[in-house]
Amino acid sequence: MPDQAASRTAGPAGTRFREVRWLASVDSTNRLVLEEARAGAAEGLVVCAGEQTAGRGRQGRAWIAPAGSSLLCSVLLRPRLPPDRRHLVVIAASVAVAGAVESTTGVATSLKWPNDVMVGEAKLAGVLAEADGDAVVVGMGVNVDWPEVPAQLIGVATAANREGGRPVGLPTLLDEVLRRYDAHLDDLPGALREYRRRLGTLGRRVRVDLSDGPLTGIAADVDHAGHLLVEVESGCLVEVAAGDVVHLRSA
Repeated sequence: MPDQAASRTAGPAGTRFREVRWLASVDSTNRLVLEEARAGAAEGLVVCAGEQTAGRGRQGRAWIAPAGSSLLCSVLLRPRLPPDRRHLVVIAASVAVAGAVESTTGVATSLKWPNDVMVGEAKLAGVLAEADGDAVVVGMGVNVDWPEVPAQLIGVATAANREGGRPVGLPTLLDEVLRRYDAHLDDLPGALREYRRRLGTLGRRVRVDLSDGPLTGIAADVDHAGHLLVEVESGCLVEVAAGDVVHLRSA
């Protein structure tokens, strides 16, 4: 399907998100917004789709969602931050999504490092960012109204309606996400504090799957850039910038 907007609306008043494009279907909202960024689009563009045919999550996994059941969107930012601090805009997105879900649906959430929004041990939403030059494209996927949980995702993923929250329209949820995200981007230290507060990974025994093998220990803290600090058996803290975390049962 061509990448043509089914409709265009304004973002929430007073925010940097001035243009929202709604697509019926696209292969990937991140891919499309990256193209717009390379063509010179300004910060604040938002693209949402009712369906992504090639959506991706962390570690290149497919993002599975029935058409029209999830909030699938990407936003374009051009943050004036050094490369080692750009991840803060991704942290701010996960905090914004968690807060917006709670306020609009009534579903209590937590965060799993680095950027998953969880209900218990099931994933409700995810955030994935890609950079190109001075542009950062932040993609967000929120499971909102699933008729049922796919068999392969039972116990792994969930949706707001499956958790007994209030029904919510996708535009309403998007507006709340964008309002909160805009405020968090203006106060990244505050966003990091909120991230720590919501991060259910902290204090947990974890396994982090790294490129050179697994790392096991206690998730002790996150640093100023959002890197996970894992206390290993020797008592040393190991800084993890990227990796796949598994929450383990306590011994």
